[in-house]
Amino acid sequence: MSGFRTLDDAQLAGKRVLTRVDLNVPMEDGKVTDATRIERILPTIREISQKGGKVVLLAHFGRPKGRDDKNSLKQVVPALAHALGQPVIFVDDCIGEDVAKAIAAAKNGEVLLLENTRFHAGDEKNDPDFVKALAANGDLFVNDAFSAAHRAHASTEGLAHVLPAYAGRTMQAELEALSAGLDNPARPVMAIVGGAKVSTKLDLLGNLVRKVDVLAIGGGMANTFLAARGVDVGKSLCEHDLVGTAREIEEKAKAAGCEILLPVDALVAREFKANPGHRVVPVTEVDADEMILDAGPLSVAEVVLKLDHVKTVVWNGPFGAFELKPFDTATVTVAKAVAERVKAGKLVAVAGGGDTVAAMNHAGVADDLSYVSTAGGAFLEWMEGKALPGVEALRKD
Repeated sequence: MSGFRTLDDAQLAGKRVLTRVDLNVPMEDGKVTDATRIERILPTIREISQKGGKVVLLAHFGRPKGRDDKNSLKQVVPALAHALGQPVIFVDDCIGEDVAKAIAAAKNGEVLLLENTRFHAGDEKNDPDFVKALAANGDLFVNDAFSAAHRAHASTEGLAHVLPAYAGRTMQAELEALSAGLDNPARPVMAIVGGAKVSTKLDLLGNLVRKVDVLAIGGGMANTFLAARGVDVGKSLCEHDLVGTAREIEEKAKAAGCEILLPVDALVAREFKANPGHRVVPVTEVDADEMILDAGPLSVAEVVLKLDHVKTVVWNGPFGAFELKPFDTATVTVAKAVAERVKAGKLVAVAGGGDTVAAMNHAGVADDLSYVSTAGGAFLEWMEGKALPGVEALRKD
């Protein structure tokens, strides 16, 4: 991968390899309920192990304020060892003499998981002394946690400045996918952006209108754009104080030659619940006591038609309240249309962000897209055009 140091550039045999991973997995009753993030890091762990390195895993869990048993990474060990198919040695801290002894006692190829880095305030502060204490446990640093790469923390960015640093295979795959999405995409490019509020995605929209050819807007934020065009959206979720901002974004899009697609029809209901009484209406005919909860069939058809004229799709956010039937219709229909074109070799499609991952899983297409990023904030900041500290630190000199 040009521009970044990867495992292809690293000599791993006999080395203590500090490997930053994302193990911030959902738990219930002490058990991991979704192992997606664990599965993503297996290729990197296995490669280091098979090439004779000691794999020393660094990760955070939750938002602890000091040492806290409920945020201990010890509870992740069974799921990690099961997925990996080999034992994982747990160490009760991430710095200090006991950690050094445990690593020294481990054999080449063995895997150790150090305790939650955020038990120490120095991690999030990127404290130089904490960086030095972490670095004492390794000869190399491998960052495989793109999801934490937007944070300049000791375990994500600081270590890359004091040890030879490389991108792990998951980080590498993420960077290659993102480059194909917006940095150096096959054109034309369509971005699909949904979600509840314009206010949370102002930077994102401002960046996209300069980089993509078509911008399809869905979710609650589409209502704000409709209101900016003079449409009465009834009691739909709408940021009426941002209609001026929506108009400015439309003007910027027009100046940049970016076409904006908004819903022309919608599924509306008077109650926000599963399977309520609902109807399909043009967006100009929403009653005062109705709310827009999904894009309608004409809107979906327009987006699907555009897919045949673009080569790259970048997706963040659903078209409607996809958690409730039938308001998942637009998201599922478009997702399946995108997946079909990816499988036919007609599209590159990159999707990411928490709700987006859930929506792609709900539509049954997560494995069919070119790449689905499990990173939330980092994926959004990349889409916003921001430099990610943990990524920048891996660039070749």
